[in-house]
Amino acid sequence: MKNNLNLYEVFIQPKPGLPHQHVGSVHASDSEMALQNARDVYTRREEGRNIWVVPSVHIAANSPEEDGYFFDPANDKIYRAPMFYNTGNIKM
Repeated sequence: MKNNLNLYEVFIQPKPGLPHQHVGSVHASDSEMALQNARDVYTRREEGRNIWVVPSVHIAANSPEEDGYFFDPANDKIYRAPMFYNTGNIKM
């Protein structure tokens, strides 16, 4: 028998206005079932107000081999850190 369940990542928003947080994964045949499974598994004690489920295959991530150059600071792009502007003359 072939397993037709897909892996979904679950994100819960604890309270309105707060960001969603990754809480785990569920297996489901479709997004509707994933939402129900996520509700049953991750909000049994009313931990959340909103649930997102995302198919794991749609999540893009960097690989560990990219660690060095992917996260290198942009020292050659001084315009990204406006530390060289003089703000001493601004009056509010």
